[in-house]
Amino acid sequence: MFEAIQKLTDESQKFGKEGFDAALRSYGELNKGFQVIAAKATDYTKKSFEDATRAFEQLLGAKSIEQAIEIQSAYAKKAYDAWVAEATKLSELYVNLARDAYKPVEQVVKKAPKPTA
Repeated sequence: MFEAIQKLTDESQKFGKEGFDAALRSYGELNKGFQVIAAKATDYTKKSFEDATRAFEQLLGAKSIEQAIEIQSAYAKKAYDAWVAEATKLSELYVNLARDAYKPVEQVVKKAPKPTA
């Protein structure tokens, strides 16, 4: 009886340590993933601001209303296309982040001791 309790205790301690280690690895993956996402978002914001500044400068140099409308329309289309592309990339990064962060936990759960009846 004592041996069975000792074995159960040892398995529980091992599972607890593996769970803690998995949580730390998961946290590390989350940290790396959020750093990548923040860098991508920062790059996009910087590029978007530069594009808007360029479009504004072009608007200031417009010779007619038609030219100004053409500049504004071209900028709006480019800004929308860039936003859609960036949103797609970011959504893929979030999916990968969730998958990578869950892997260590999933491995521990698969190894978890099965309850005995």
